[in-house]
Amino acid sequence: MKHTFITILLLFLSLTSFAHRSSEASHTFHISHGHYQVFNDTISKKTKIEVTYPNSSTVWTISEPAKIEWETINIASGKSIRFFLALNDMVVQELGTFKNSFSADDIVLAKNISTGNSYQVVGIELFPDNKYQIAKYATSYFSIRNPEADARKAAYEARNREKPTGVKAPTEKTIEPVTQFDGRNISYVEEVVFENEDITIEVWDHGRQDDDIVSIYLNGKTVISKHLLTYRRKQVTCTLEKGKPNDLFLYAHNLGKSPPNTVSIEITDGSTSKKIILNSDLKSCEAVKISVKQ
Repeated sequence: MKHTFITILLLFLSLTSFAHRSSEASHTFHISHGHYQVFNDTISKKTKIEVTYPNSSTVWTISEPAKIEWETINIASGKSIRFFLALNDMVVQELGTFKNSFSADDIVLAKNISTGNSYQVVGIELFPDNKYQIAKYATSYFSIRNPEADARKAAYEARNREKPTGVKAPTEKTIEPVTQFDGRNISYVEEVVFENEDITIEVWDHGRQDDDIVSIYLNGKTVISKHLLTYRRKQVTCTLEKGKPNDLFLYAHNLGKSPPNTVSIEITDGSTSKKIILNSDLKSCEAVKISVKQ
């Protein structure tokens, strides 16, 4: 009888322990399942941007307003997205910051954007809820045409191909224009002539102050070095070389807040004054040819 009671007691304890372990296992499963659900929700709320226009068949023209269209996932309509124009993986212009309304019209392109087929629009989510996961997107390559810049370039090249009339002095040399500096293309936008060789150059920010840093070169030599542009004019005096065109060009050290860098320049020789606007980015420089009247 005693052995029978012990056997029944052990059987009861075994069943109780099994039931307790089963309950713990069930509880553990529910906790694990809860963790999985939270993880799954986090994945499902991942933000995404896809720019649908421009695409690989798009051709923008500088003189016409541009348009961007996009789609998003898990980004509220009140959120903002910033867009940039890139050439060969380098930003050449900030296109603007827009609310997530899936399209933006009437975007003005910078006039110094050159004709090319390797442009991209890059979109970046601003102020994401998860700072470790920022949605961004780069389009496939598309084309931009700048007929005015192409016409200026063609006219300039045509002038250089023209043979001068008359007989040159034996010692006179043909001076080729500078077309590159520090790996950047130089494009001439204007030619000016002064009576005197001594000139004064003043530079200041054109438009709004946006932290542009620039240098000004005259015949390959620095006359203004790494200057932070403001509305206050920076003034220097220089001496032009007679008997040859003098190259004055703008060199950008950054893109500021609103690319490209745009500078107002006034050049005077004491009797004549000329105001010019030059643009520059990290791939190209605009320049002026200055001559002294013989």
